[in-house]
Amino acid sequence: MRLLITMAARMMRTLLLMLFAAVGTILLVRFAPGFFSDAREMDARYAQVAQAKMEMESARQQPVSVIAAKALEGWLHGDFGASRQYQTPVIDLLTARIPVSALLLSKGIVCGWLLAICAALPISGLRGKRVLWGVPFTVLLAIPASAMATAGIVSDAGGPVLVLSLLIAAREFKFLQSLLESAWRSPHLLLGRAQGMRARALLTLHILPNLAPQLCALATLSLVTALGALIPVEVVFTVPGVGELAWSAVMNRDLPVLAAISLLMACAVGLAGLIATRPAMLEVA
Repeated sequence: MRLLITMAARMMRTLLLMLFAAVGTILLVRFAPGFFSDAREMDARYAQVAQAKMEMESARQQPVSVIAAKALEGWLHGDFGASRQYQTPVIDLLTARIPVSALLLSKGIVCGWLLAICAALPISGLRGKRVLWGVPFTVLLAIPASAMATAGIVSDAGGPVLVLSLLIAAREFKFLQSLLESAWRSPHLLLGRAQGMRARALLTLHILPNLAPQLCALATLSLVTALGALIPVEVVFTVPGVGELAWSAVMNRDLPVLAAISLLMACAVGLAGLIATRPAMLEVA
């Protein structure tokens, strides 16, 4: 019973996050300067009377309640409107670009975690000078994603997967190092080391099984880090994904596309948070 209540609370929090994102997106559309402008207003062939009629027509569409009702109704039916820039349904643009971004994110997260684990495992077992070994990851954490991507382009020594991997490794290294250091200092591991057990056996039989819930939650939250770096990485490397589409929509005031991408990102973050809290729910059970 307690598990069901916890699961319901987590799901309700995720749904509320998605609802707030939807409402925020609708407000963004409503109050964006020039959203209700018509291209015909820039055409000298239209008289002032025609322009006045267009302004009256736009004024009738401006209430937030009307926009919210139309937007929510369309989203529930899978209709995100049409792109002003490409004159194409937004859902078609997202369908073509989501697989590209998903593949890039999956490669970056997997490679970043492999790099962080390979670095944190030996460093966490050291008795001294562990801070010095972690300096490169601290430096990487201070470099913006766009600057790192630009450096990769200029030096011709890396691609989008490498940049995402370095960003994720820099963020997760500190957490992994802290978890592993605590695990190495636990009493049963000290006893195993005193009895002559090898580090590999201690790692596979004791450390990883005990840290599995924390590692799963941390790995899921890496998606949030990767999403934050997706736009600058795709723009700099010209990757035809969702991040590049979002940047193009910003530059061309394509608010229907921005609204759909904002809702998509909120859903991804909400689901990632829901999955990350699953180990806690299992412990409650």
